[in-house]
Amino acid sequence: MKLRFGDCTLDIETRRLFRGDEEVHLSPKAFELLRLLIEHRDRALSKAELLEQVWTGVSVSDASLARAVTEIREAVGDEAREARIIRTVHAYGYAFSAKVEPAEPGRLVADTSCWIVWRKRAFALSQGAHFVGREPGVTVWLDSPKVSRHHARVVVTGASAMIEDLGSKNGTIVRGARISSPVGLESGDEIRIGPFRLSFRVGSGQATTESEVHST
Repeated sequence: MKLRFGDCTLDIETRRLFRGDEEVHLSPKAFELLRLLIEHRDRALSKAELLEQVWTGVSVSDASLARAVTEIREAVGDEAREARIIRTVHAYGYAFSAKVEPAEPGRLVADTSCWIVWRKRAFALSQGAHFVGREPGVTVWLDSPKVSRHHARVVVTGASAMIEDLGSKNGTIVRGARISSPVGLESGDEIRIGPFRLSFRVGSGQATTESEVHST
């Protein structure tokens, strides 16, 4: 999925950011923060929520969040005083303000029918194969030492999907059972990978981000 805002293009699947025709580097945390802000661009996100979602299980201060925001602003050509893209919400958090459009003609964000949801975060799954793991660049990035770099793979065909474990150390749990071969997924299925309890969703529009799944 490629999204355009201003003179920038964000390729979520390959985890690359371009400003014009030039690729701009973002650290993994800054990339996750940018993606999270874009996914929830309909509202402002509190500092506490951003720290919880981006720095999962890690105790960091607001300074880490501020540095990541500064990194994003420098990468996309935004300024704190006259923010056009990342808006500071005083005494609360941040919000994404720029208009977002699909970068590929004829392909709309809302067309994605399959999603993996964790807490208030939704990972869109387009047609084809998607890796789940802690390796930067995978579709579903789960930052935990209990998650293998390439932990599992989800293959989407139409509105159906299959998941398989890729020989991970801690296994992949689907509907309460550890899988040893590819299994089909149905909307609402719980997937447990390391400390993360995920939910698989199927729908005609963008997945709700008000999920009730939680990590242990």
